[in-house]
Amino acid sequence: MREPLVLLPGMMCDARLFGPQIAELSADMAVTVAPVTRGDRIEEIASSLLDILPKRFALAGFAMGGVVAMEILRRAPDRLTRIALMNTHPLADTPVAAADREPLIVKVRSGRLMEAVGDEINANTLAPSPYRNEVLDLVQEMARTLGPDVYIRQSRAMQRRKDQQGTLRRCKVPALVLCGAYDTIAPVKRHEFMAELIPYAQLRVLDQSGHLPTLEQPEETTAALREWMAQPYTLR
Repeated sequence: MREPLVLLPGMMCDARLFGPQIAELSADMAVTVAPVTRGDRIEEIASSLLDILPKRFALAGFAMGGVVAMEILRRAPDRLTRIALMNTHPLADTPVAAADREPLIVKVRSGRLMEAVGDEINANTLAPSPYRNEVLDLVQEMARTLGPDVYIRQSRAMQRRKDQQGTLRRCKVPALVLCGAYDTIAPVKRHEFMAELIPYAQLRVLDQSGHLPTLEQPEETTAALREWMAQPYTLR
C-alpha cells in the first residue's frame, strides 16, 4: 500500500478545499487533511503537526498550507517521502506585503470577515468558468466556519514566515509544483522559480484554473497528484 497522503489547506480553508481529491484518492490510499489553524507562527503550526502526523508520509500543501509544508520539510526531511506545493511560494512577506495585511485584519476585528476574505479571493483570482460563483460561495462558507480568530492568527503567521529557498534547494524527494494559469495571487512565474529551486521538480500549470485548482479543475489536479504519488522514492 502507498504511504499515507497528508493534505494541508490554505488560509481560511478546510477539508472541503480538497473534496474532489479526497473522494478519488481515498479509494486506494490513506488521505488525511491536517489543519493549519493552530498557532500564529508557521514554525508553531508545523511543530504541532509533526507531533500528530504519521512517521513517514507524502505531503501536499496549498497556499498557506504549502508554506507550512516547506517548514515541515525544513524541520523533518527524513519523514517526507515526497512533497507537492500548490499555488504557493517560498518567499517571506516583504514589508509592503506584511503591511497590506493590516487593513484586512482591521476589517475582521470589526466584524467584516466575509468582506476581507472577498478582498483576497474573488472572481479576479479564478479562471473564467460557469462554476466560478459556486467555488467562491464555498470559499466564503469555509471562512465562515473557521471564523475571525483563525483569520487573524493565520495572517500573523504569514506576515512572520521565513524565506524557504534554501529548504527547497536541499529537497531530496519527488516534488510536484502545481498552479493555475489564471492565478493572480501566486502567479505562474513564482512557480517556475520555485520549480527551478527544487532538484528534479515537476512543474504543472493548469491552463483553465486560477488560484483554486483543486476546485476549479479537480480532475486535472487529482491526476497530477496521482502521477506524483506514483513516482519512485529515489531520484536519479
